Amino acid sequence: MASTVAPLNADVEDLRTNVTAQLRNATGPSKVTSLVVCYSPMMIATNGIWQGVNPLEFSLPLFILQVAVIVITTRVLVLLLRPFRQPRVIAEILAGIVLGPSVMGQMELWANMVFPQRSLLTLETVAHLGLLYFLFLVGLEMDLDVIKRSGKKALFVALAGMALPFCIGTATSFIFRHQVSRNVHQTSFLLFLGVALSVTAFPVLARILAEIKLLNTELGRIAMSAAIVNDMCAWILLALAIAITEVNSTALSSLWVLLGGVVFVLFCFYVVRPGMWWLIGRVPEGESISDMDVSLILTGVMAAGVCTDALGIHSVFGAFVYGLVIPSGPLGVALIEKLEDFVTGLLLPLFFAISGLRTNVTKVRDPVTVGLLVLVFVMASFAKIMGTIIIAALYTMPFREGVSLGFLMNTRGLVEMIVLNIGRDKQVLGDESFAVMVLVSVAMTALVTPVVTGLQKPARRLVGYKRRNLQRIRHDSELRMLACVHTTRNVPSVLSLFDLSNPSKRSPIFIYALHLVELTGRASNMLAAAAASASSSSRSGSSALPPMTEHIFNAFENYEMHTGGVSIQTLTAVSPYQTMHDDVSVLAEDKHVSLIVAPFHKQQTVDGVLEPINPSIRGFNESLLSASPCSVAMLVDRGLSAAAARMADEHSLVLFFFGGPDDREALAYAWRMVENPGVTLAILRFLPPDYRASFSGASHSSDADSRAINIGAEGKTELEMDEEYLGEFRARNQGNGAITYAERTVTNSEETVAAIRSLDSSMHEMYIVGRRPGEAGSPMTSALEDWMESPELGPIGDMLVSSDFSMTVSVLVVQQYVVADGTAPMAAAAPAINVDPVRQYLSNANQRPPAGLEGYQSIPASSAADSRWCSGTVGF
Repeated sequence: MASTVAPLNADVEDLRTNVTAQLRNATGPSKVTSLVVCYSPMMIATNGIWQGVNPLEFSLPLFILQVAVIVITTRVLVLLLRPFRQPRVIAEILAGIVLGPSVMGQMELWANMVFPQRSLLTLETVAHLGLLYFLFLVGLEMDLDVIKRSGKKALFVALAGMALPFCIGTATSFIFRHQVSRNVHQTSFLLFLGVALSVTAFPVLARILAEIKLLNTELGRIAMSAAIVNDMCAWILLALAIAITEVNSTALSSLWVLLGGVVFVLFCFYVVRPGMWWLIGRVPEGESISDMDVSLILTGVMAAGVCTDALGIHSVFGAFVYGLVIPSGPLGVALIEKLEDFVTGLLLPLFFAISGLRTNVTKVRDPVTVGLLVLVFVMASFAKIMGTIIIAALYTMPFREGVSLGFLMNTRGLVEMIVLNIGRDKQVLGDESFAVMVLVSVAMTALVTPVVTGLQKPARRLVGYKRRNLQRIRHDSELRMLACVHTTRNVPSVLSLFDLSNPSKRSPIFIYALHLVELTGRASNMLAAAAASASSSSRSGSSALPPMTEHIFNAFENYEMHTGGVSIQTLTAVSPYQTMHDDVSVLAEDKHVSLIVAPFHKQQTVDGVLEPINPSIRGFNESLLSASPCSVAMLVDRGLSAAAARMADEHSLVLFFFGGPDDREALAYAWRMVENPGVTLAILRFLPPDYRASFSGASHSSDADSRAINIGAEGKTELEMDEEYLGEFRARNQGNGAITYAERTVTNSEETVAAIRSLDSSMHEMYIVGRRPGEAGSPMTSALEDWMESPELGPIGDMLVSSDFSMTVSVLVVQQYVVADGTAPMAAAAPAINVDPVRQYLSNANQRPPAGLEGYQSIPASSAADSRWCSGTVGF
């Protein structure tokens, strides 16, 4: 037993809780005798309150209460900070400060009952165990191949972001060393401060980039790659600092520490890593790794921690390197799935709570020390920003991006907390210096999101483009589409839609296949997104991709190889479903997309019933329809993905035309589809009883066929634009036997439903409708609007997917991109420029006489209303 014994319930303010460190330090000749707390081995679990004992006097009930309080406080702060888009690490550090002596600890009852000094050893031990496994996860999530692919730019950004703040921070600290590092080892203080000032928190940065929608941008990719390099250099510097700063060690012992660390790293890379590859090779294809192997690997985390701790380096260094050498892929995914939620949700907050419990703001009394420490921190942060701006300027990056990159590289978090805690344990940092550094780090990290958002948002969406809908472009010109995919089940139906869209060398289709992944907080998915956001041809390997993403990408790449006229770029968006539509909208605008294809939130089961797969997808679809920068098509798969449908030689499509911009957009898409030799199109137009065809708009204009110029022109009603567009469609498709047309006069919604029911659904493969058919409040659809279950499909689309209709016909619901008042396409506001090939095409078309109806036959509305579809069709 130690020579000096404190009572069991002692509450000594400056008591050291790491007993091992105290006893080691107490052996030094210059140290005074340290106070040590004795622990009763029998006081672990209580016999119950009925015995008259306080459960909080026993270690297990007290520990359980502490964990519950810490997790609940952290979660509450996460919710409070969510509107400000702050990373979770801010809430975790603030939770520790609130629970510690700075706020709640001021109440003596709270300090003595909930967080007494005697309980902190248990709490700190479990917290460091959680830290050990979290750093293992961080190493596991890092892909060394990303560093190789990132190029010199990211490498130089990382080096400039470390070297300049390290040099300036240590130089400034050396100038004011007598004020800020009194009574501590000078060299040790400078080293630890330099490391703390130069690090970038990779996991925190990944979360910030995903939150502010920069993960898939060039800026996000550079920041992620540079952060990985920075993080790895920080661990090397930390190992060096720990080896050099042993106060009682000689130069020879420090050298042995360094050599031991090098040997450990080499052993991991050249012995452990091949062993992991051998383990993966033993697993049969299609099967997951056994629980026994997972247990052995997780035990290896603790063994690595023990080794590096015995060598004189912190145990977290061993866990990080051990995680780094484990190959990504199925093994990494299996380990992350088993550990991630428990470690990050329950154990990691304990470490931040310990840091907060050690942060006593009331001890910050010397304004000179505080001011100089803040000055040192600001100077180092400024140096990191300036270094990044210089590198960005050398690579001709915009100034805004250089500043944004500098602030992103100033993201602090876990690594800095570890550095500061080790420095405090080794008595390199005093209580005052520790508290100031923690608070300034929190403030700096909190600044990153608003500053970068403010710099990037104004620069976005400045460059517009005209081809935001299909009606704006020629039916045989190139088409840019963005296909959203949630799961592998969405892929076949999307590929079938591409086939129907008539890709060819004359009218190519450029497709951006976007796999939407819900953000769960783990950096591995974010890293996969950053690696996959480049063109699929640039991916040197798929080891960094999750299995589902890899399957989806392979399917699209195989389709591109075997189909002419198609160019596909595979991408991944990782985001919460609440803001995922922003990612899609930004990407669509950046790529000048004309049409976004999104799958319906329900999928067909074996018995033909549509079942929802994820309720969040419905919210995403609704947000996308309201915020999209171009036209949107909602695809309801009811057999389109079947192999028989895809291999068929003929595909029969039906278009229901009520009028309005959405129906004209649906007609524009169907026009492109019917160019496919294997596609037949039947158009059924619904008319009110008092309808009178008006062609006044066509009679006085020589370019009535010019849809890209006349559509949305001022002074034209929706009815006139419908007639013009249908007139052009008729004129251009005279003699096309693949197109049939019929008109039905209906007075109410019941007659509309009856007319659609009269179709023989067994003959058709897909219905195409507009989301908002006809005029608002039209009696043809008004009753259907009152009974809609899925408003995102519109009244006709919702009716077609109900159980009352055919379960074998897929539905495509189209919404045209329009301005806020919903009266005209946005593209019509901008005049066509002279170099636009569409203008040349239209000028050639305008040499023809105005499009009349010569040679075009349609049955009168009255007779069409009484006829069946099979007898009421007229070929073009």
